[in-house]
Parts: sequence; structure tokens; C-alpha cells
Amino acid sequence: MRRRASIPNRSGRGERQDVLRRTGVLLVGILLACGVAGAVAGSGSPEANNAAWDRPRFDERWVERDGLAHYLRAVGIDDDEVLAAIGHVPRHCFVPAAYQAAAYDDTPLPIGYGQTISQPYIVALMTEALAIQSTSRVLEIGTGSGYQAAILAELTPFVYTIEIIEELAEAVDERFESLGYRTIRRTIGDGYYGWAEHAPFDGIIVTCAAGHVPPPLIEQLEPGGRMIIPVGGIYQVQYLVLVTKDEDRIIRSERLLPVRFVPMTGRALEGE
Repeated sequence: MRRRASIPNRSGRGERQDVLRRTGVLLVGILLACGVAGAVAGSGSPEANNAAWDRPRFDERWVERDGLAHYLRAVGIDDDEVLAAIGHVPRHCFVPAAYQAAAYDDTPLPIGYGQTISQPYIVALMTEALAIQSTSRVLEIGTGSGYQAAILAELTPFVYTIEIIEELAEAVDERFESLGYRTIRRTIGDGYYGWAEHAPFDGIIVTCAAGHVPPPLIEQLEPGGRMIIPVGGIYQVQYLVLVTKDEDRIIRSERLLPVRFVPMTGRALEGE
């Protein structure tokens, strides 16, 4: 059983640099092209590829990725598989060129269209909270640049992701293909309604804030499943909330920590 990380008191870049020095990791700032050193085997649906599924391999800027994983462990993330995923996915390939030098800092970065890529600590914390297994079916609401979906795909081949902004959704297709994440299924649509065609899901991760937990997402959560979602309006305090559904379909929720996310658009904004 995976454990959820404790919520540490976090300081800024100075603490991270101290941690990296203690672990003997030297950050490098060389910007390299985002090529592929390997690829996920097979093509088509995750179900068809499960037996052949393998993780892509990357060699570029690995020192920075490894340093980021060490830092996240030092500030409270203790799931080895989540840390391995963070250390493996090339975050610099998911941010605009102007921000690639800061790709491995623990900070959110703009990706265009008023959207951001979440800071690595939050990505790791939310991923850890889902307790993903290799057979888990996971739905992501808010594809964005595709970074969170890539982290999920390091843990399971059954990843489904929805993006409401067409330009962002179309951009990730080439990114996923070039980086070898070929089992990720994505669609364009309003994430408030989930993706009923592929439900139920063992885990649901929402990367944009809603004023309430969307009922369709609760319905699409498998009994025994877990959902992590930021809840709060545009001008309200938002909290990262862990929602669970037990085998008797009883819903429970737990506030983890205050956060700030871009708002969920579409149906979620009606009445705000």
C-alpha cells in the first residue's frame, strides 16, 4: 500500500540547492533537443498494449531530473515509483523554449493560453495521493502541456486525459509521439463531465480548480478509487482535496493543503 506524503514546510531555491549539494548532484544548464532514446512498444489502445508496455528511455538533462527527484524526497515525497517517474520524465520538453532553463526548478511555469505547468512538488504530491498501481485506470482533467499525463504513464499504461483548449490538446499529440508515450489516450472536451466512455477509473486527477467536486467525476470513480482535485473559486482560497469512494460507494473527502490553480473552465464556471 502506498503512503501519502506528509505536508512539509517548504522553503525556496536555497533549500533545494543545499539538498542537491548534500546528495552530490551537480545541476547542469545545457539545453538539449527533446529527442527519443527509446519508445513505448506497440501502438493503439492501452488495453491492446498492456503486455508489451514499457517505459521510454531518456538520456538528456538526466542530472537535473535526478536532482529534482532527490529534492522532492527531501521535502516529503517518499513513494519510490513516483520519484522515479519524476526523475525520468524530461520536464524541459513540456515547457516553452523561453522557460526551459527553469524547467527543473520547483515552480509552476506558463505554457500559453493562460495555463501553467504545475510545480514538480504538487505534481508529485497529487500523483502519490492516487496510489497508482500498474493496472490502474487513471483519468486526468486538464492535459495542459502533457507533463502530468507523462508522469502517470510512467506508472500505468491506462492513462486517459481531457483538455478543453483545442490548441493545447493538439500540441501534446506530437509531444507524446516523439517522447514515446503512445499508450496515453487524450480527447478534447469539458473535463467537468469526465470521460464516461472509459469509466470507471481507479484514479482521477484534476489539474484545475473547481468550485465544487463535479458529480460526474464522482460517479465515474471506481469503488475503492481515489480522486485528487483542487477545490475553490477564482477569488477564494483553494484546497487540494483527496476524495475516496469505498466499496459501499460511500464518499469521503480530506483537505490536504492550500493551493493555487488555474480555474476549470466550461461547465464549472457557470454560476461562479
